[in-house]
Amino acid sequence: MFYIVEVEDYVRVEPRLFGLKTSDAVAKQLQEIYENYHDKEIGEVIGIISVLEVGDGVIIPGDGAAYYNSRFKLIVWRPELQELVYGLVEEITNFGAFMNLGVMKGMIHISQTMDDYVSFSTTSTLLGKDSKRVLKKKDACLARTVAVSYKGDDPKIGLTMRQPGLGKLDWIKEEKKKAKAGIKKIVKSEKK
Repeated sequence: MFYIVEVEDYVRVEPRLFGLKTSDAVAKQLQEIYENYHDKEIGEVIGIISVLEVGDGVIIPGDGAAYYNSRFKLIVWRPELQELVYGLVEEITNFGAFMNLGVMKGMIHISQTMDDYVSFSTTSTLLGKDSKRVLKKKDACLARTVAVSYKGDDPKIGLTMRQPGLGKLDWIKEEKKKAKAGIKKIVKSEKK
């Protein structure tokens, strides 16, 4: 889920930025600091929205940089349990699929791709035994976040598509058509 977070911190501005206006130097330094930045509490930083306040600078002996107590706003994405996420299948393996969620990647174990016995085919797709459904690279899907682990450098996101209304978008459309047809059938039989 996306959030706007307000942060107050001392920003170390490198000497190469001293020629800029102080607020611009702090903003440029923040962009560099928070590029590809992830924190368990804050989330994955998407970008700096604005610098709200820049205090007086402090110089520490032995360090050529200046430190400015600053308040700024970040836009972040933090994975939440039970959140619905949209993404594209980026890779298929013999144990599941990796889905690009835009900001991060999530993994769908082979047992969580569909309500069927699923096997990995030689064409690098996942195939449902009875349903004959196929999950392949670049398929658009809707999934639910069921696990988030912060061990290691990047968080690991576990996903499922084994719930009603989830899965490959084509499967969801197919299920909706079947449901509408079933409702029409019931309505017709009640009118007789």
